[in-house]
Amino acid sequence: MATFLYKLGRLSYRRRHFVALIWVALLTLAGVGAASAPAAGNSSFSIPGTEAQKAFDLLEQRFPGVSADGATARVVFKAPSGEKMTDAGNEATVRETVEELADGSEVARVTDPYQAKAVSKDGTIAYAQVSYKVSGMELEDSSRDALQDSARDARESGLTVEIGGDALQTVPHTGSSEIIGIAVAAVVLVITFGSLVAAGLPLLTALIGVGIGVSTITALASALDLGSTTSTLAMMIGLAVGIDYALFIVSRYRAELAEGRDREEAAGRATGTAGSAVVFAGLTVVIALVGLSVVNIPMLTKMGVAAAGTVAIAVLIALTMIPALLGYAGRKVKPMGEKGKRFGRAPKKPERPNLGTRWASFVVRRPIAVLLLGVIGLGAAAVPASSLELGLPDDGSQPTSTTQRRAYDLLSEGFGPGFNGPLMVVVDAKDSDDPKAAFSAVGDEIKGLKDVVTVTPPAPNKAGDTATITVIPGSQPSSVTTENLVHGIRDAGTDIKADTDANVLVTGSTAMNIDVSEKLNDALVPYLVLVVGLAFLLLIVVFRSILVPLKAALGFLLSVMAALGAVVAVFQWGWLSGLMGVEQTGPVMSMMPIFMVGVVFGLAMDYEVFLVTRMREAYVHGEKPSQAIVTGFRHGARVVTAAAVIMMAVFAGFIGSSESMVKMIGFGLAIAVFFDAFIVRMAIVPAVLALLGRKAWWLPKWLDRALPNVDVEGEGLRPDSRRGDTDRELVRA
Repeated sequence: MATFLYKLGRLSYRRRHFVALIWVALLTLAGVGAASAPAAGNSSFSIPGTEAQKAFDLLEQRFPGVSADGATARVVFKAPSGEKMTDAGNEATVRETVEELADGSEVARVTDPYQAKAVSKDGTIAYAQVSYKVSGMELEDSSRDALQDSARDARESGLTVEIGGDALQTVPHTGSSEIIGIAVAAVVLVITFGSLVAAGLPLLTALIGVGIGVSTITALASALDLGSTTSTLAMMIGLAVGIDYALFIVSRYRAELAEGRDREEAAGRATGTAGSAVVFAGLTVVIALVGLSVVNIPMLTKMGVAAAGTVAIAVLIALTMIPALLGYAGRKVKPMGEKGKRFGRAPKKPERPNLGTRWASFVVRRPIAVLLLGVIGLGAAAVPASSLELGLPDDGSQPTSTTQRRAYDLLSEGFGPGFNGPLMVVVDAKDSDDPKAAFSAVGDEIKGLKDVVTVTPPAPNKAGDTATITVIPGSQPSSVTTENLVHGIRDAGTDIKADTDANVLVTGSTAMNIDVSEKLNDALVPYLVLVVGLAFLLLIVVFRSILVPLKAALGFLLSVMAALGAVVAVFQWGWLSGLMGVEQTGPVMSMMPIFMVGVVFGLAMDYEVFLVTRMREAYVHGEKPSQAIVTGFRHGARVVTAAAVIMMAVFAGFIGSSESMVKMIGFGLAIAVFFDAFIVRMAIVPAVLALLGRKAWWLPKWLDRALPNVDVEGEGLRPDSRRGDTDRELVRA
């Protein structure tokens, strides 16, 4: 591995014009494809194997022309104080608004509040239901404008009018904080390298890689049904790893220059050694992201595969374009130790130990104390995770400043908290001898269940073999009580099927959210076993050790649990919510735990590979285990710290997103990187290695013979180096 990458690095350095031309051509091609492709819509949300999805599919078959996943809007009216919605003037305004809404070309139907009995008992609140032929992300701007114009016209009469539903759903924006994150990364790079040119290389390559990845996703969005969140995630992960991977190779290049090697040789050696770590670190991230497909949620699978593709591009760019750009930069990239001259400071004396050396020496002397402090600290941070509540965001999780949230609150006020999460019961009586009797039996059975406020009469299709029944719970959509009601209806359906041969299915957004949460919870353990198992095997090959990969996996579990605890504290409990821009607390997004397990594991292994490979390299070259730990920190701690700060800054930049899911992911990944890089990898890992000593690098002989030798440490380069040094000495003589 190291020898191949060494040759690749030297080739890229020599053929830099060709390498740069290839990547610029790929970026241009991807950009043209993105510009000419149809606009990205919202990925269709389907959950194969769940009852809610089966009901949706059945509705499309039995109710042709009715789009089960079409956009909806609830235009909610509230009368002024002292008036009723049934007053003549207010009723005339509402009917006029309904007529305006029905004129839209994408509108399937609009319900009249007075005919549909959609007026609250006290007469102060009413709503009109607007159903569209297409999904919310596919709606034309003219349809949204018409919806908002109708509401604005109704407000002029004195009514309070708000709009709920997904018809106003738009592509989320990330805000200016994303740019701030990149700016912080630039500052950290300048401080680390002491050179604007050296600092610019990782940023340039990361932006090119992300540009290619995101543009490719945009170009394929329509054909592959990729949602807007897919490109956002790819940008988030791609920027973070792209900067970090390039940072490690540039840093190793400067270290090789400091040892007296010429620039082409240094570029080859940096690619052969640090590049090997980049390859295996990238592989762990790709495994974690592609592994999300085991959950069998198409949207999550697409997000993972797209982000994995961007990571693969980041690895390839780091291995080829960084050496090429180093060739262009020439002497503007200084050897390590010379950066201080650029800022008017004398370089530090070589014999003075740096901060990484001093910290590692302290940990080696006090491993038990450091280990206990780190584990207890992460354990305390993980405590809130014990009260984790999962759910999917709805209008109730929107900020109070939005019309969707105000409409949600008005409906709760007028019709009860469960009105915002109606359940749709689909009765398939195709095999029943008496479908009408089956429909009535289902309705009567549901009325007898707890927490049921309203049960509408069955609405059969034209064939009369299938009917829908709307059930209004008494509790809010995200409550445990509503979840119990869904299971209660499904349990009752089992008995009904035995009596009438009719199938009873529960669907709707609330039931879908419940099914998604359960599916994700069921998939968490298998996913964890798959991803951690594959990465464990990969790390055995890299480190040629059993205990080092095991320690890496256990450390990851600590950091991910602590990160989940922080997410619960902020987004569920409301701690520091104002600072994070969280206007509404509530359940944590259902896919957050499994998503964090995948992404954080991959990123955690990045730092494990980068830091521990330097220790392994020193140990293989003859140093004692304790000294190898110090050597690894002397060479890698500063760079790993810079990489972690950069990754945290990039992830934290997405906290400014208008999309609650992106905001939560950005915060969760940023805090997870902090816990894993600075507590697990910088404290717990060296403490454990110090306690294990030589046992840390133990590997059974039979396994050592069976494993392939990938030579991450660059051992295969040493003879070439000695010959090269000898040749240069002879030439100088």
